Amino acid sequence: MEDKEAFYKKLQWQLEDTTQFPSDYLFKFIVPASDNQVEEVENLFNNKGAVINTKKSKTGKYVSVSIVLNIENAATVIDYYQKAAKIKGIISL
Repeated sequence: MEDKEAFYKKLQWQLEDTTQFPSDYLFKFIVPASDNQVEEVENLFNNKGAVINTKKSKTGKYVSVSIVLNIENAATVIDYYQKAAKIKGIISL
């Protein structure tokens, strides 16, 4: 658990150092195509003005989900990543 906290703190610092907020931010995830994980990711960002694109892998086992959303600050980016991490089988890129 401490490793995740350290990771998110470092990510927040890097975002604050390299990005001028508010800004459009690109979230990228890979999820299994078998269950409803794509829908769960989309629901996380729906009604927020997000542009969501999906693409199935060649084998059809996974789906790449790209989301562009205008974000107010680095803490909001971290919040979305932490919420997405609760989705079964998700990989954040």
